Amino acid sequence: MTDTSNRKHSLVTRVAQALHVIEAETGAVVPSIQPAATYARDENYAVRKPYWYRRDGNQTTSQAEAIIAELENATESFLFASGMSACTAVIEHLPTGAHVVVPRVMYHGVLYQIQTYAKKGRISVSYYTAGNLDELAAAVKPGETRLVWVETPNNPNWEVTDIAAAAEIAHAAGAKLLTDCTATPPNMTRALDLGADFSFHSATKFLNGHSDCTAGVLSVKEVDQDWEDIYMVRKLHGTVLQSHDAWLLIRGMRTLFLRVEKSCKNAMAIARHFEGHQHVAAVLYPGLPSDPGHEVAKRQTDGQFGGMLSILIDGTEQNAIDVARFCEVFYPATSLGGVESLIEHRKTVSGEGFPVDARLLRLSAGIEDPDDLIYDLEQAIARAFS
Repeated sequence: MTDTSNRKHSLVTRVAQALHVIEAETGAVVPSIQPAATYARDENYAVRKPYWYRRDGNQTTSQAEAIIAELENATESFLFASGMSACTAVIEHLPTGAHVVVPRVMYHGVLYQIQTYAKKGRISVSYYTAGNLDELAAAVKPGETRLVWVETPNNPNWEVTDIAAAAEIAHAAGAKLLTDCTATPPNMTRALDLGADFSFHSATKFLNGHSDCTAGVLSVKEVDQDWEDIYMVRKLHGTVLQSHDAWLLIRGMRTLFLRVEKSCKNAMAIARHFEGHQHVAAVLYPGLPSDPGHEVAKRQTDGQFGGMLSILIDGTEQNAIDVARFCEVFYPATSLGGVESLIEHRKTVSGEGFPVDARLLRLSAGIEDPDDLIYDLEQAIARAFS
């Protein structure tokens, strides 16, 4: 007879059940929403810990944070009102004059924010090419660099950076490593286990998965002064995730493993179909064996590779825009990671100052029938080149 007395339930089960929290009074298996903005003190006028005012958090937000901490194998996770507010908190907590190393091409909103802080003299910045560890090492200044920023896979070209190697470079220089793994959620990539100090996700994307809330999350293994400072930035800025969005995030994460598996399979099917297509100059997807980052991505994502890819249209910028316009199944919309598939002409969205090929279309593969997605792109390409 098998001894199951010490068996721990799998992460898949724990997340699907939202950590198996049962409401004491009603027995509800779905976590409730706690909307309170303030909390009464007890009969001795003492705070009824852990909550006293909404900017510190509440039960619903804490429940979502606990699920993410489980996913990340983290000591603690903090949720913010958006991915941008989480990233801003990290930058804001740095001392004046801190040196930061970031990719030349990354999510344009965060890049803009970092460059804005640099122009104001708050921080100094050095750049490296995503995936190039030699350039990363050359950009780091031992004793001066406080933060190394890695986005992997890198948006929108999907270059892959070796997180463990980047952590060694950062730590050797006395810096901390932040990884943005938004495109590969923690059921695929556990950045903290690979050596990152901060793991960041735009929870709006795959973690929520339904395009109906905005959220950002930071997670850590070591709770130290930097982490306390980031918490204080969140508190003073009032950017804690609100209750209803936290509830939607919990709802979304319960199907995370199922959604991401399907999204990855759809992305792979699209990538394989259009690699070598007569009107496609290149398919950018780490899941293809021909991709330079394939082997590193295979290790870091447990062989799933993600639901994001880009295609370079073998034509003009207008051809690329027309493909996006003519799609009937893909939504021509910004964002990623939802159950619906999206297509975006990145140059139009990111603006002229962002270094991206004008022919690039970014695709977020949803959970639809892959044959419908492939046919939709085929008909859109045919119309664009007719």
